Parts: sequence; structure tokens; C-alpha cells
Amino acid sequence: MWDFETDPAYQEQLDWVDEFVRTEVEPLDLVLGDPYDKSDERARRLVRPLQQQVRDRGLWAAHLGPELGGQGYGQVRLALLNELLGRSRWAPSVFGCQAPDSGNAEILARFGTPEQRSRFLQPLLDGEISSCYSMTEPLAGADPTLFTTRAVRDGDDWVIEGEKWFSSNARHAAFMIVMVVTNPDVDPHHGMSMFIVPAATPGLEIVRDAGVGTESPEHSSHSYLRYDGVRVPADHLLGDEGAAFAIAQTRLGGGRIHHGMRTIAQMRRAFDLMLERAVSRTTRAGRLADMQSTQDKVAESWIDIEQFRLLLLRTAWLIDRHQDYRAVRKDIAAVKVAMPRVYHDVVQRSMQLHGALGISNEMPFSAMMVDAQVMAIADGPTEVHRQTLARQLLRDVAPGEPRFGSGHLPTRTEAARAHIAARLEREIAAL
Repeated sequence: MWDFETDPAYQEQLDWVDEFVRTEVEPLDLVLGDPYDKSDERARRLVRPLQQQVRDRGLWAAHLGPELGGQGYGQVRLALLNELLGRSRWAPSVFGCQAPDSGNAEILARFGTPEQRSRFLQPLLDGEISSCYSMTEPLAGADPTLFTTRAVRDGDDWVIEGEKWFSSNARHAAFMIVMVVTNPDVDPHHGMSMFIVPAATPGLEIVRDAGVGTESPEHSSHSYLRYDGVRVPADHLLGDEGAAFAIAQTRLGGGRIHHGMRTIAQMRRAFDLMLERAVSRTTRAGRLADMQSTQDKVAESWIDIEQFRLLLLRTAWLIDRHQDYRAVRKDIAAVKVAMPRVYHDVVQRSMQLHGALGISNEMPFSAMMVDAQVMAIADGPTEVHRQTLARQLLRDVAPGEPRFGSGHLPTRTEAARAHIAARLEREIAAL
């Protein structure tokens, strides 16, 4: 049985989230700074009461299990929730599910030791600290098989040497989770490990902070990190030695779905502004809404958003059903490929309809366009996911007849005639 309705009790929760985010959280985006800066006491005073309301509703860190204070929601429920939270950059922090902290919390909860969970996970869950996922490298990008940052065992410690690039929120993080090579003599999928590195560890240097698009230096938060003889105790190894790939996939699979649903919120924001502009603005020829070019933009945008949303929710449902990201790998890849394209196209159409105002810094479209490109790179470039999707689709296809294939009409017609002739013979013989 197919069902496109949300459970009434959960829909009531979503309705509360919708109103709460719109009235209490979205205004924070216009008056507060970086949600990851826990040193901003003014922001924390404003946000703590909102976080308590979320806790009172049972929606705090809903992606985590009840033993960690969450609801253990599946991906469909999380997707519907994130579709609302994506309207505001502060909303994830108010709901305890901001990236990269949410993914870091997930792997700490699953792979961390009791000591690691006490020292690093609990303050993260309480919203008292921020964290950083330090993975990509200057010369390797997001391809872990090319990573060169090494960790070498030295007595009771591990010593880390190398550089990491675009480690988001490192400037505000209390600790980094870093992915490094620990055994260069085996396959990279079994020779890499993850370590927890506290921010104050000697030898850990922020070379500089890069911004996205035209962000000013004071708002730039994607760090170029240098690990120069960074020494961490052996008990800072996260999970098993050589298990970094498996840990990373646990972290990234659901994260891509959450990114997608939060992006839909931004698509809808751009689309709503498109509709408003169309019915509000007039030219000598009449309203923009009455022009065919505008109607084309509106129709194409609505179709694109709805198609992408259905693809994403189906993928979330498959994850819940299989409980194995590997079984849904191609579907997740498809979401990742479609997301930046739909985001870009909807925003571009709305920006165009707004004319000079649309490209000004008095409207959100320029930042959205940059964000669309970020989505094409974050969690692996689109090209890699497109290749993954194609390989998954081609993997189990049986080869056909090499000259004409299974769609050749003369061959099919001949086979059909033979099949029907055989049936007629059997029927005549039965008379």
C-alpha cells in the first residue's frame, strides 16, 4: 500500500516546528552572528530558552537514540523535520542537529569509548561546544585514497603530520575529528583511521580561514589546517584502527539526505519570492504573472522542486527500510547529483525575475547561488556521485545480443510470431 500522508501525531509536531521556526528562530538570522561561536554570550542567552522549548517538545537532537536524549527518528521523519529547519541558519543549532556536529555526534555515539563520549560527546549534545570534521586535503580534495596526512604510533601516543583543507568551523571547534593514513602499506580502505584532536593540542595550526563566495575574512570559517607533530594519546583513536572509511560512510549517508531537505527549504523560499514578485510587479504590458516567460519559470520550478522532494523522501524511506546505506548507495548518489542543479535553477529563475534587485545584496539570491555550488561540492563532488550512480545502474545489467540488442523490432516480431504460432498449434491439438 502506498501512502503519502504523515502520521497525524508527528504532523502536529511538524506544524509546531513550522510556526516556531518562522516566528522565533528565523529572526535570529538577521541579528546574530555565527551559530558555532559558543563564546558569543549574547547569542547564547537568546538561544538557550528556545533550545529548552525544543527539548520540552521532545525534538532535541532527534537523530540520536533515546539513550542520548534524542528520539531515534528514522530518515523519513528527519527529512520532514529538516525541510522546515532548512529555512534558517540558526534552526539546526536551536534543534541540536547542526552539521558537522550532528554527524560527529553520531559517530562518537556509535564508535566512541565511554571516556570519549563523556569528554567530547556530552558537551556537544548539550550545545556547549562546537566540533570540526577535518577530512579533505589541499592536493587530494575529497578523495581519501589520495590522502597523505599520516599518524604514526610512538609509544602511548600517535603523532599526526600533514595538512587538511576546508575544515569547516575549526576556528570555533573544541575538537577536530581527523581522518588520516595509519598504514600506507595496505589498501586505503583499510589503512586509514580517525582521531579526536582537541583544539588546543600543540602543533595544530590554523594557517588561514577561507570564506565561501564573497564572505569577508571575519565571517570566513573553512580552515586550512596544519598538523605539525600533533601528539594525541592512543585512547584518542576513534573506533578501530583502519576503520575510517566505514565510520565516514556511517556519518555521510544520512547527512546527504539532511542537506537535501534543508536545501528544499531554500528552494521553496526562492520559489515563494518568485510567486510574490510575479503577482506584485507590473510593466507596460501588464503583470509579470501574465507573461508566458514568467509562467514557464513558475511551472518549471514547481515541477523541479516536487520531483526532487519525492526522490529524496523515497531515498529516506529506502534507508529506513534497509537500515544499510550501502543498499541505497545509488539513490543517495542521485539525490546528491540532483540537489545543486535544482537549487541553482530555481534560484536563478527567481533572481532573473527580480531584475537588478535580484542580484543586489539586498536580496538572498546571490548567497543562494553560491550555496547551490557549495552543495555541488560538499560531501563529495557531483561528478563522483554521478559516476557512482551510473556504475550501480550498469553493474547488474545482462548484455544483449551484440548486433541489434533486445529492442530490435524485426527480431522481436519474428519471435512473437513463433510464440503465437506455437500457441495456436497447442490449441488446435487440444480440439
